[in-house]
Amino acid sequence: MINDFKFKEVLADVSGFIGRELNILKLPVEILKNFEPSQIGTITGTLVDACLPNFDILFPDMELFQNKKILKHEGLLGEREGYPDYKHINGLRLELKMIYLDPIDIEMKIPPTPREPSARLTQKVTIKNVLPDYDLLLLLCYRMKRITNESLFACPTIMNCAIFPMIECIKARDKRLIDSGGKWFGDFETPAILSNRGKDKLKKGISLDSESYGRKESENHDYNEDTNFGKLKRIPYKPLQEFLMKIGANYMSSGNYPIKWNLE
Repeated sequence: MINDFKFKEVLADVSGFIGRELNILKLPVEILKNFEPSQIGTITGTLVDACLPNFDILFPDMELFQNKKILKHEGLLGEREGYPDYKHINGLRLELKMIYLDPIDIEMKIPPTPREPSARLTQKVTIKNVLPDYDLLLLLCYRMKRITNESLFACPTIMNCAIFPMIECIKARDKRLIDSGGKWFGDFETPAILSNRGKDKLKKGISLDSESYGRKESENHDYNEDTNFGKLKRIPYKPLQEFLMKIGANYMSSGNYPIKWNLE
């Protein structure tokens, strides 16, 4: 179990992000009309991931950066897909996920139907490499907003943040996979879900082929790789879904980890 004092210390430190303008990405409002949310998400995520340990240059007034309290996790420098992303000086480790929120007063391309957050806990994060007493999921949610005193330009602005025990998130994620008839292939290497062929065989009481999986229905396997695995909306951990609901993101209203729950 994560030390409560350390947990609250990290939460207090990262809460200093709320309201901050990340002018590492500064774009004219007029140009933003041509951007897809996914493009902004990719650019912002890449910039924050690379720059966050050196945010003392951008935010010299934030104690978190003044005192170098968050650093790139050692041993993973140069590994783009390494886990975890950062470490706090109190010993806790942080995996960062950014959540994009649609702008309110800026015109951008917005899909006709609500999007679920694209951030995900991929198969690189499993019970094999998560340290239950140390690892946290750090969420920073942001939207493009006009820059203070520069209304013709916009930048990502942090609207809210949260941290969650990583072990709870991946246990909930994996329970959903198994409960839906899916399975892991290899030693927690590839998550797979039942294909239409697999579902049909299951209904008819025919044994499934659990030795192989495909990526497309046309490959005629009983299981296909879960290409949506670990998306935040699909992790039935109630505190996480409550946060998504709070910030106005797409969320799951009920789940079964560790017991059945519903959001009012």
